[in-house]
Formats: sequence, structure tokens, C-alpha cells
Amino acid sequence: AQVAQKESVKESKKEAKTEKKELKSERIALRKLEGNKVSEVAKNSFILDFGAAKNAQWKRIDTYDEVAFTLDGKAMKAYYDVDGSLVGTTTSKTFAQLPANGQKEINTKYKGYTVGPILFYDDNENNATDMILYGLQFEHTDCYFVELTKGQDKFVVQVGPVGYVQMFKKL
Repeated sequence: AQVAQKESVKESKKEAKTEKKELKSERIALRKLEGNKVSEVAKNSFILDFGAAKNAQWKRIDTYDEVAFTLDGKAMKAYYDVDGSLVGTTTSKTFAQLPANGQKEINTKYKGYTVGPILFYDDNENNATDMILYGLQFEHTDCYFVELTKGQDKFVVQVGPVGYVQMFKKL
């Protein structure tokens, strides 16, 4: 069973690298939102998407309307595109909430690094718009982002749903 799991992780890494190369060549620049007023369409979509949300605080950021809110006691952020459609959400996570294979790889490959904030990005599969986090556009897929620091060396790794880990961005 452990051998099959290792093969699954290796295959996931291989697929992720192939998809990343394909997406970079096909990537469409996201349309920048005009003005600084949040779209009423996005606000209405938010009500439909997260009706029970509390403390909604909106702002317009380059290509998205972003709303920070609380749902079921969890702080979240949702991102809406130029059409007012949900792109995805982010929530803070702990190291223990990462997939086991991801925890193991980070503990091995980045031994001695301090784990910083961890974000989970939950993609809206019904919207093909890519997301931008840490200033980089990435494929629309559910994944974790883990900040790692050791001295002056600070970067973010992306951890996939089955635990593959890849460099995302130097900070």
C-alpha cells in the first residue's frame, strides 16, 4: 500500500509539472478591474454563495473584488472576477491539516525551516478564471500554500491535494 501511495505522489508531481508547463503557454492575462468601487454583481453573488456569512469587508484589488468574512466561525476570503463570479476562497490552515505526504516532504526536504502562515485555496470549479496569490497567477486547482523561512531565505511552496510539494515563489 505504501509503494502504491508513493507512486501516486510521483505521478501527481509529474502531472502537476506537465499541467504547469501547458498552462504557462496557454495562460491568458487576467482583466484588470476598472475603478475602485466593488461590483454590485459580486456583492449579490456573495450573498447567494455565502448567505450566512458575517462581517463582510469588501475591497477591489487589481483583478478581483475581494471580501473578507466569517463563516461558521472561520475567517475566510472570497475572490470575484470581472463578471462578478466566484473564483475561489482562501482560509488559514495548520501544518497538521496538510496532506500527510506534504507534511512528510516538507519535514524532510526543508528540515530546519520555520513554517509560517499556511493558506488553503479552494477553487470554484465552475469558473475557469485563474487565481493570483503572492503576486503569481496559477492554475485553478485546490491547493495549500506554505511559507517557509530559514535566516534570510524565505519562500512559498505549493502543496497539492495528495501531498506533492513544489516551489511556488521566493519572497
